[in-house]
Amino acid sequence: MSAQNDVLTVGDVARRSGVAVSTVHFYEAKGLIAGWRTAGNQRRYHRAVLRRIAIIRIAQRAGIPLVAIREALADLPDDHVPNARDWRHFTETWRDMLEARILALMQLRDQISSCIGCGCLSLEECPLRNPDDALGADGPGPRRLVPRP
Repeated sequence: MSAQNDVLTVGDVARRSGVAVSTVHFYEAKGLIAGWRTAGNQRRYHRAVLRRIAIIRIAQRAGIPLVAIREALADLPDDHVPNARDWRHFTETWRDMLEARILALMQLRDQISSCIGCGCLSLEECPLRNPDDALGADGPGPRRLVPRP
């Protein structure tokens, strides 16, 4: 493995990245980061995990699903510190997803006051939950909640 100063304990990773030890374990269980066990069965991580965790936290804050984050990080070796080129690749990958989310949130912001009191969620004007009134053909009321015959 790398030089000793490139190796961190789970406590070191948590302290230096600002996340809980349980979060480090969670990220590892989800395949977002990787470590290894010593002969004494203690977890160790390459220091590059700190940058990966920073990217994970930024992406999560932007609403990127963990699956998409894992896919973006999948091609990077665990001991590779993501750089500006890697970050550009991530943002290009996530740009369309973020644009769609921004558009949906803007629609929600602009139309929520007219939708909030209706309750039926299948009005012709409801572009938020039922675009193009696809559920209206099934009848009145909360069609997503009414069992189909």
